[in-house]
Amino acid sequence: MNDKNTTPVRPLSRRKLLLAAGATGTMALAGCAGRTDDQTGSPDEDDSNPGDEQPRGHRSPALERWVDEVPRPATQEPTGTKDGQPYYEIEMRESQQKLHRDLPETTVWGYEGSFPGPTIEAEQGEPIYVRWTNNLPDEHLFPVDTTVHGDIIPYDIEGVRTVTHLHGGNVEAASDGKARGWFTRDFAETGPDFEKKDYYYANDQPPATLWYHDHALGITRLNVYAGLSGFYLLRNDHERSLGLPDGEYEIPLVLQDRKFTDDGAMYYPDGPVESESPDPSIVPQFYGDVSTVNGKAWPRLSVEPRLYRFRLLNGANSRYYRLALLEYDEQSGETGAAGPEFVQIGTDGGLLPSPVELDGRLELGSAQRADVLVDFSEYAGETLLVHNDAPAMYRGQSRAEADDVEPLPEIMLIDVEEGEQTETNVPETLTRVPELSLEAVDTERYLPLLRSSDEYGRPLFLLGSEGNQSGHRLTDPATETPTVGDTELWSIPNLTGMSHPIHLHLVHFQVLGRQSVGYDPGDEIDPDSLRPPKQFERGWSDVVSVDPGEVVHILVHFGEYEGLFTDQTGEYMWHCHMIEHEDHDMMRPLDVRSTSEEGSDD
Repeated sequence: MNDKNTTPVRPLSRRKLLLAAGATGTMALAGCAGRTDDQTGSPDEDDSNPGDEQPRGHRSPALERWVDEVPRPATQEPTGTKDGQPYYEIEMRESQQKLHRDLPETTVWGYEGSFPGPTIEAEQGEPIYVRWTNNLPDEHLFPVDTTVHGDIIPYDIEGVRTVTHLHGGNVEAASDGKARGWFTRDFAETGPDFEKKDYYYANDQPPATLWYHDHALGITRLNVYAGLSGFYLLRNDHERSLGLPDGEYEIPLVLQDRKFTDDGAMYYPDGPVESESPDPSIVPQFYGDVSTVNGKAWPRLSVEPRLYRFRLLNGANSRYYRLALLEYDEQSGETGAAGPEFVQIGTDGGLLPSPVELDGRLELGSAQRADVLVDFSEYAGETLLVHNDAPAMYRGQSRAEADDVEPLPEIMLIDVEEGEQTETNVPETLTRVPELSLEAVDTERYLPLLRSSDEYGRPLFLLGSEGNQSGHRLTDPATETPTVGDTELWSIPNLTGMSHPIHLHLVHFQVLGRQSVGYDPGDEIDPDSLRPPKQFERGWSDVVSVDPGEVVHILVHFGEYEGLFTDQTGEYMWHCHMIEHEDHDMMRPLDVRSTSEEGSDD
């Protein structure tokens, strides 16, 4: 392999770094309740980490479960054309929405005033234009911590900052929705990376379950929590020819957690518990105590005894989900035997080569998607529970967890109607997914996930590099500077005490495998010695979960690959998609260079 990312001074090895880092908590490579055999690390008490306090205690009012039907997001229609292509104007605005039968109407911020926003349906190879307009109030719904990037964010300007990112989009840099490309109402104020009002989405990529959401620097966690997200479904004729469930039998489902006050307002904490932090203050993570699906609290879904297609999205700020369907006695509230299996047909980046019947639970980190089939034909008249066994602090631990971090085992109910069973037909093959090759790698990168503290003693999660294993800040010069057309190997060790879902803008990648953190930069990688990708993360991904104590190796190609995707250059982002982490510096620029710029790193 050719390594274009060499550094003049060899940094500390990973083994030496572990010995030196105990005081900062990087040794907390710990497990948690609900561990499974494939999880790495070993249980280890660690009460010494500063800033581990959870959000200030608040409990939602008691709500009767399973009283509302799951709503289905509306489909957005174009408002006209531009350059002969569909043109959309989608407004961000405040509205009132009934999120539970027994709650007063809740104030939400939504695209077209809806939480979640309307679904955009696009066709592969047919570009569209979207103007995302900001008509939000001047004051935020939730407490804003002005110490987060206070040196580069003008918190004193009038209005709320927003910018929309098409998550999973292989798009031009000017339309990526970068964190510093924000704008206020009527574009009165714009950020330093703002380039244009009308975003251009080429849609020249495989059909997939994409989504759009706010990405404004320093307040993404608040804007998304307020409701600013929605589905973007990309389709093509080949997918339609497969005979997959469609129409009313294809249902997008976004899973999120929320907290509420007695008057129906969504609650977001104004700081950690018993902390010397600023008031208000960002919190390390957020975990709600109420499950919402498509914006409805603890709902139920009625289905026929037949095959369905679910487009699942983890839209939560921090929470992981590990999902299974269980038989459920609604009267007693007890679960029974396993229900129908999830058959996965697609991941973040589109269809898998063939369907995969999962032999365990389906794991979704924040922002991950799963395209699944579920056959209800043998469950006529039964009730099933969508059950989650992921602890809140996923594959990690915190001293305050027992009191203030909420597990969320019950997600929604599914009622299978009585009636004649419909014959099911799951295609044996779905599409061709070309494999990225380790032998074709041009550049290798060692990119550790690190934990530190900020000036207030709050947890600060950072992204490092081989040249800086203490961690970079967002505003440090770009260190990830790939050349379009190259294939790279990114080795991502997690030296913190919890799992992180890592997202790359622009590109999709393939998971090569995992190993323990004993791996050092420059070590030869033997693919046969790695733990292979999990069943549900084969194919193209744009988010990968990295558990404590492990290194995940991913293969990333920048640009067109065997007729898929497009060549794009410019500045993008990569970051943890636990949104509190993303807002608080666990985000870095990704500067994709043209071949003429190759070798021009600072």
